[in-house]
Amino acid sequence: MRVLLTGSDGYLGAVMGPVLRERGHDVTGLDSGFYRDGLLFDPGTPAIPTVTKDIRQVTSDDLNGYDAVIHLAELSNDPLSQHNPELTYALNGDGSASLARAAKAAGVQRFIYSSSCSVYGAGTGEWKNEQSEVVPLTPYAECKLRNEALLATLADDSFTPTCMRNATAYGASPRMRFDIVLNQFAGFAWTTGRIVMNSDGSPWRPLVHVRDIADAFAAVLEAPAAVVHAQVFNVGSNQENYRVREIAELTAGAFPGAETSFGPGGHDGRSYRVSFDKLPQAIPSFKCLWTAATGAAELRDVFRDTQMTEDVLRFRAFTRLAQLKYLLETRQLDDELYWRTTAAA
Repeated sequence: MRVLLTGSDGYLGAVMGPVLRERGHDVTGLDSGFYRDGLLFDPGTPAIPTVTKDIRQVTSDDLNGYDAVIHLAELSNDPLSQHNPELTYALNGDGSASLARAAKAAGVQRFIYSSSCSVYGAGTGEWKNEQSEVVPLTPYAECKLRNEALLATLADDSFTPTCMRNATAYGASPRMRFDIVLNQFAGFAWTTGRIVMNSDGSPWRPLVHVRDIADAFAAVLEAPAAVVHAQVFNVGSNQENYRVREIAELTAGAFPGAETSFGPGGHDGRSYRVSFDKLPQAIPSFKCLWTAATGAAELRDVFRDTQMTEDVLRFRAFTRLAQLKYLLETRQLDDELYWRTTAAA
């Protein structure tokens, strides 16, 4: 298939683009370029051709000739959305809705949307499936649900949307992120030998490796349309539901000598376990292959090979909110997150 991959230079996109190409798809990237300052290691594969463009500026003419759009390009994650809710609603909400409508108008047949298990929000640790009540606690999660609802209304005989509620991602990517839980813990374990938490780590979190996410999206792309038409799938593995303290302990176990410590009860209301039965039942060829333990070991090896330092760990481009603040403070972006000059982009 001829595929447009938005967010191709992001944490997920930098892994997903090569995976799709390996599976025989003709992939073009589209990315705003916000995070291109952050490259942890050379992926060793040729870059996919990429257009630098904001999703809010994409028209149906830009999408002519594509069989599918895989849409990853939104402001991520919950802390970033809480920093400036208006921007999240404008880009993640209105921007993604505009992209979906443009794709349908251009005759794109498949639209795969990167949603999030964060839509389940508050809970007491009970298991959540795709039919469970959703309790979005942030603008980020609210926009995910709005876009899922919009895509359901756009679905028809010529347009097949699928929404993928990813668990919390982890694992090595050339465009690394250290503002997500396991990756951050691994960075601390490597650079300081300690994972120090201010809370007791009791909330539940489902995890999924970035490569497993890429494989899941590829499996949905290649599945018969009838199997994935207007469907919502949780992306992850039942065995990869952990309390946050367990994630810290598993991660520390991959770094010899690393210690963990915990504080009193925290104030994070996000706590949920997720059932991931639906996707492998629909597409039996798909199965998650990574675990938190193997992912932590992978990161240890990457840190060793790249001789990662604490300065690298704390580099702004590996943390979403820090990088956007930098681009705003240096006036490379305007207040609506558009590049001020073409040269800056």
